[in-house]
Amino acid sequence: MMKYAFECLLRKRNSKGILPSSSSSRRCIVQKKNLCSSSQTARTVPRERVECVVIGAGVVGLAVAREVALRGRQVLVLDSAPTFGTATSSRNSEVIHAGIYYPPNSLKAILCVRGREMLYKYCSEHNIPHKQIGKLIVATGASEIPKLDDLMNRGIQNGVDGLRKIEASEAKRMEPELQCVKALLSPASGIVDTHSLMLSLVGEAESHRTTFSYNTTVIGAHLEGNRIYLHVSETKHLENWNVRNLLLPELVLIPELVVNSTGLSATALANRFEGLNSGVVPSGYYARGCYFTLSNTRIRPFNHLIYPIPEDGGLGVHVTLDLDGQVRFGPDVEWIEGIDDISSFLNRNGRKREECFSYTFNLKAVTALIQQHASHCTGEKIPGLTILYALIVPSDSTQR
Repeated sequence: MMKYAFECLLRKRNSKGILPSSSSSRRCIVQKKNLCSSSQTARTVPRERVECVVIGAGVVGLAVAREVALRGRQVLVLDSAPTFGTATSSRNSEVIHAGIYYPPNSLKAILCVRGREMLYKYCSEHNIPHKQIGKLIVATGASEIPKLDDLMNRGIQNGVDGLRKIEASEAKRMEPELQCVKALLSPASGIVDTHSLMLSLVGEAESHRTTFSYNTTVIGAHLEGNRIYLHVSETKHLENWNVRNLLLPELVLIPELVVNSTGLSATALANRFEGLNSGVVPSGYYARGCYFTLSNTRIRPFNHLIYPIPEDGGLGVHVTLDLDGQVRFGPDVEWIEGIDDISSFLNRNGRKREECFSYTFNLKAVTALIQQHASHCTGEKIPGLTILYALIVPSDSTQR
């Protein structure tokens, strides 16, 4: 029945863009101690050939789907959530970074600088709300000035235009509430409405034959020859899954091209690709943080992005703005230790809090930490801080 549903899906999307459920669909089946489906268990499941599958409908997956579709390929996007962009893509600073921080000649530096140029161009051409408001990276003490110089030199090597070191008096004229001894001005930095961006990417992808199937989870895969066979199930069938039992897919997809853009679950999913060399799968590191906003002011205290000198694990507690003028302070960094492969994999499937990534935090402790860091830039305690949202971001080991 699920095979029939996918045949219908690939020919014509239903009105909600969601994989239809089936009363006769196979549910998770109790087997031995293995936790993920295998090539053996998948042999009895209906199979369907497709051209390209993008797993994950966050902003990265959407951008990939759009680009591949524009090149004339038929794309199927699968996401376990009810709609697009529900995880990291909707919990971030919405900042367009200039490309200052990454090591020169690194892939991150090259992609950040080129990606920033392409993003501004795309937003302008598609009327996506955005603004190039600029950023100030501030040194609050003499000991931080050499680090500011290092950042400027690194940014110049990376090809970031317009970088300029300014004195405290000029920074004060630009931002009267700011306290610093020197600052680095980055005119190329900006902000973007991420939801509008994702809506545009979805629209373009759909207009070029891309099909979106939400509430659909890729639970694993196996390799046969030079092909990846994706094991697919409806998300609702995983809600009551006992992790000690085997998952049996309802459908196997055989694509010519697969893109794993599942965000926080990307490494866990890759580890479920039977036959894939585990050496090519990077280790996953995750950090939790919170953003706060000002609740008692109608006039925003800053007009630029305000960042401190970077710290281990991140860019430090900074000040960002959205396109409505709302001021955000954050995030703090709390490394998430001991996340096992199962918990990481279940993050996208609505499992209980104690079994997956948790967005809960100690409000009192986090508020005190944000105050401590944010006051370094303002010179005084910030009144009226209200929690806005928590986020979890993947990282690499070099940032720890």
